[in-house]
Amino acid sequence: MRSSSVATYRTVMFAACALLMLSFGYRAGFGLFMQPLSQANGWGREVMSLALAVQNLAWGVIAVFAGGLADRFGNLKVLLVGVLLYVTGMAGMAWVTSPLGIILTAGVLVGGGVAGTAFGIVLPAMVRAVPEDKRGWALGVGTAAGSFGQFLVVPIMQQLIEWFEVIPAIKVLAVSAFAMAILAIPLAPYSGASEAPADEVPQSMLRILKKALGSRSYTLLTFGFFVCGFHVAFITVHMPGYVVDLGFAPSVGAWSISLIGLCNVIGAYVAGVKSGRLPRHYILVFIYSARVVAISLFLLLPVSLASILIFSASMGFLWLATVPPTSGLVSVLFGTRYMAFLYGIVFLSHQLGSFIGVWLGGYLYETTGSYNGIWIAGIVLGLVAAVLHWPIQEKDERPLLTAT
Repeated sequence: MRSSSVATYRTVMFAACALLMLSFGYRAGFGLFMQPLSQANGWGREVMSLALAVQNLAWGVIAVFAGGLADRFGNLKVLLVGVLLYVTGMAGMAWVTSPLGIILTAGVLVGGGVAGTAFGIVLPAMVRAVPEDKRGWALGVGTAAGSFGQFLVVPIMQQLIEWFEVIPAIKVLAVSAFAMAILAIPLAPYSGASEAPADEVPQSMLRILKKALGSRSYTLLTFGFFVCGFHVAFITVHMPGYVVDLGFAPSVGAWSISLIGLCNVIGAYVAGVKSGRLPRHYILVFIYSARVVAISLFLLLPVSLASILIFSASMGFLWLATVPPTSGLVSVLFGTRYMAFLYGIVFLSHQLGSFIGVWLGGYLYETTGSYNGIWIAGIVLGLVAAVLHWPIQEKDERPLLTAT
């Protein structure tokens, strides 16, 4: 590869990784707002739980349209609109005082912002920018960058809350989110639209989806990713409050989420590298099975600061490690032309799981005073996900998309 080409993809990788660090860093810290905003506005915990559940659902639904638009018209416009939604939603959180207001801002607007700035748009651009033999590596690095943002940004968010209190902290964070717009610019040439051949017959995204769902492997992958969303969203939102309920300081909850992010830098990178060498569906079977073991031990062993940190680290190694093999499977099955859209569909399933995990966690806590039911549900679903991924076949199914 020519040195100029190497310099180009390194620039794209740097910008993409920095963008993901900010997008995922902000998003991972929203659980820190649950208690202070609920107390300030006289809400029960279920209000913020519902808002953040809506955020995950909006993220998933809008990601499908964002991916389709990026594949059809280019990714820069989608990225910039995503940044605008992110900033508007975060800023709005500082002004609203009603449950509906927080659902519209922290939920719908921020969810749309994350959809336009996260994996569904950024990872396909990274895959297109690098040589084919580096795609697994690129997916691992990109996913790890999002996790490093979680490690880096969440403690800063907690520190801002302690310094300025929650409302001024949210305003500062909203202004800082504009930096994502600058980082989006180098990704512009690497969209699905740039891969469209001159003689391509345009197809509707609905038609592409119907053809893709004819693949048994793609359908299993889509259903299986639901469980990943259930696990990570519940823990991201409710772990800080769960830790406080156990008698620990709020900072322990923040560091728990941060430690998950730090360990996932390693887990995601290793998963990306291994995805280029081992069958991706077997990697996913291992990840979901290991999550079942980690959650089970956390519930069975006596709770202590050490057990919280060990559990956080264990889940961190398995956290977004699902993303490189999952997104890699989409590219193996269907190539990169419609990757943003087809990964968006898989990710919608993930976000439906996220919605259920966040909302059900808050509902069960308010009705039973405990999170035990949701933890047990996570164990059962982890076993289901391991079973679903086992029969997936890694083969080129692009002819399905071109068949008449």
